[in-house]
Amino acid sequence: MEKSTYEDVLYEVDGPAAVITINRQDRLNAFRGQTVEELIHAFKRGWADQSVRGLILTGAGTRAFCVGGDVKQRAETGNYGPTSNGLFEVTYLHRLIRDVPKPVIAAVNGLAIGGGHVLHVLCDLSIAADHAKFGQAGPRVGSFDGGFGSAYLARVVGEKRAREIWFLLEQYSAEQAERWGLVNKVVPATELMPAAKAWVNQLAQYSPTAIRFLKHSFNADTDHQGGLSQLSQAGLDVFAVTDEAREGAAAFAEKRKPDFTTHQVKH
Repeated sequence: MEKSTYEDVLYEVDGPAAVITINRQDRLNAFRGQTVEELIHAFKRGWADQSVRGLILTGAGTRAFCVGGDVKQRAETGNYGPTSNGLFEVTYLHRLIRDVPKPVIAAVNGLAIGGGHVLHVLCDLSIAADHAKFGQAGPRVGSFDGGFGSAYLARVVGEKRAREIWFLLEQYSAEQAERWGLVNKVVPATELMPAAKAWVNQLAQYSPTAIRFLKHSFNADTDHQGGLSQLSQAGLDVFAVTDEAREGAAAFAEKRKPDFTTHQVKH
């Protein structure tokens, strides 16, 4: 077994599985710029390793898979913190999860909210612990995902369900997520990682080239949504500096209800 650690991410190879763990339990595994940068490196590492036949994405601990971008960091600094190249590359991470020519399995060990919900949706397969919760948060904190996070979600659960998830911002149980087709399987928390690794062990018996072509074939139908992701990110960059967006982040950090009526962007 090979192990290597970053600061925000854990990377471990166990047989044919590369396990990538977001390791920021004190922030419910919310990601900052550095986290995204390390995730990108870890996914590329799993891509390059010929012994790896599938990648598992999960979160540290039992409370959260990932609750999205670190809104507290955003409230404090106005961005998601420094990176080595100066870029916040979450849109690139979304593409990378799709482009890695090996199945990516989300092992959802708790809350999958906001940008963390988007990450699990983009994975090829999702397996959830029975206590996991799913939902969006963007409009509550002055943010949105107009790319894969909404358009591809609609392909997964249907237009009506996707709009409900984004407009009402409720949280859904693992059982309900499975019923909607949002996750493939629900297991007891103690069985989550063994079950995810069992899937990788199973697919490792099959032709890697066939699996690679199949993944690219599935992606082909929705690859145009990558352009929407770029457009959405450009819009979000502009929106993020408005009073309306800042109010959402500030209210979250201060644990109060946001007042968007006095800060609303004029339309």
